[in-house]
Amino acid sequence: MNILELAQTNLLSPIVLCFVLGVAAVYIKSDLKFPDQVAGGLSIYLMLSIGLKGGVELSQTPFSTFVGPLIAALGLCLAIPLWCYVILRKAGRLAAADAAALAAHYGSVSAVTFVAVQTYLDAAGIRYEGFAPALLAVMEVPAIVVALAIAKRAGAKAGAREGSAMDALKAVTASKSVLLLVGGLIIGALAGPSGYAPVKPVFTDLFRGLLCLFLLDLGLQAGQRLKDFAKVGPFLVGFAIAMPLVHAGIAVLLSQLVGMSVGGTAIFATLAASSSYIAAPAAVRLALPEANPGYYLTASLALTFPFNLMVGIPVYLAMAQWAAGSGG
Repeated sequence: MNILELAQTNLLSPIVLCFVLGVAAVYIKSDLKFPDQVAGGLSIYLMLSIGLKGGVELSQTPFSTFVGPLIAALGLCLAIPLWCYVILRKAGRLAAADAAALAAHYGSVSAVTFVAVQTYLDAAGIRYEGFAPALLAVMEVPAIVVALAIAKRAGAKAGAREGSAMDALKAVTASKSVLLLVGGLIIGALAGPSGYAPVKPVFTDLFRGLLCLFLLDLGLQAGQRLKDFAKVGPFLVGFAIAMPLVHAGIAVLLSQLVGMSVGGTAIFATLAASSSYIAAPAAVRLALPEANPGYYLTASLALTFPFNLMVGIPVYLAMAQWAAGSGG
């Protein structure tokens, strides 16, 4: 299957089409809505499932094989908010708080985009390293910390009370996404394949179906944000599309240096290209209340997320394949 066929398969997959259906529902003014309890339950299921499956794979993976990729992932997610902040301040002329908020979102990662690239690779029969969920866990929090530190240094307000930046850090590290990912990794690693087997029907066999429901809900949320395009302006539209491509390219180069497979490289590139719309908004809302949600939520959820879901993932796989071919 060539890259065009893979791209078509991704665009016509139930996961992507459910997202599109959610967006369409907003435009036809449907009364479709997920109860908060259902949406929250789906999120908990997905995060724990990712962590458990990654932990099981980790239990069978020698530490020496993934220490290099983990270091590369940590270094990249610490660096991304630095140059994003500079670009947004200098070229975009955004206020310090807005630039830091966006830097936090684009330095952190999207777990749902991670699931989408895993599903895409599985459908294509492309293998990848079992420690991939560990990269997701490592890359979610550090960039948010860096961005909040930048905002504080630049003189942006750090919240309504003293120490709120630290409160935001605690909130992120204790958030359900981080807790479930890291906790799931630990449980899966301790249980191993034999311990995981009894719950596999729940966390593996049902995974894609429940993911479709989650993407339908995200489509509803993204559709409601599309009207904010006028707020973000042409510069931020370009930023939301161009930076994922740049970050993916850097991740592909780093992947070659640490010896990752084509599938692993595609996952790392996709993570680097993604932007957070769960952990980062929660932290920014607490630590930088003066930052404009019309900027960071629209750019992350309504622009970068659908771009990666429908266009970016096939492109990042093509980049990984090209790098592997040129390196060989």
